Amino acid sequence: MPRDSLADSLADQLLQEIIDGRYPTDDPLPPEAEIAKEANVSRLTVREAVKTLRAKSIVRIDRGRGTFTNPPDRWTDLEALVRAVSAQAPDLAGVVPERLIEARRVIETGAAELATTRRTADDLEHLQAHLDAMAAAANNGDVDAFVTADLAFHQTVLDAADNAFISALLEPLSRLLIPARRQTSEVGDIRRHAIEHHRAVLDAIRSGDPERARRAMHDHIDQTGRDLRTYVLKSGPKPPKAPSGRG
Repeated sequence: MPRDSLADSLADQLLQEIIDGRYPTDDPLPPEAEIAKEANVSRLTVREAVKTLRAKSIVRIDRGRGTFTNPPDRWTDLEALVRAVSAQAPDLAGVVPERLIEARRVIETGAAELATTRRTADDLEHLQAHLDAMAAAANNGDVDAFVTADLAFHQTVLDAADNAFISALLEPLSRLLIPARRQTSEVGDIRRHAIEHHRAVLDAIRSGDPERARRAMHDHIDQTGRDLRTYVLKSGPKPPKAPSGRG
């Protein structure tokens, strides 16, 4: 295995051991030689793995003392933080997707607002094409195609906002929410809700009214959260039962 892959694998192993409590917050990691021997890798590989964890603020170097673990609230890697929260508080695991959706709403409402004044004719054409693809996938019951078109729609809104910093902020959130998106998109009612809200977002961006676009995206993300709670986490109000057909 290439050294980079070994270092990445070791970094992930050390992260999991930190999350599992083998190396509690503010405790030192073992010396390089000890980690290398246990993992059956070179000390250089250990050094590179620790460098990866340092870049994410999961560990810190105290000169003359060693490498120490940081508390999760100082970590800068979103995926690592989600893993830590889910592992340390299993009862809150269902809350994590909701918190991610909240963060997504903060970013995407602003992106939609910017998109109304910066979008091009091509952007509008692409948004319509993605919306049409969502509708076709929903009709065919093709969840993978639906999720692909959904993600593409939101990426096009970001592209239309014409701000690379917004895309950089949202990318890790979007990646972490893909499993939840697949779960929710398996439900027909949720696909219908999504299409309705995406259409409202597109109409608002096309209108050139920033406040309308912000409100439309806010409503869409709120609906996403409600659908997640109702149909997946089962913590919201139950959907109404279908009529039995009997008089």
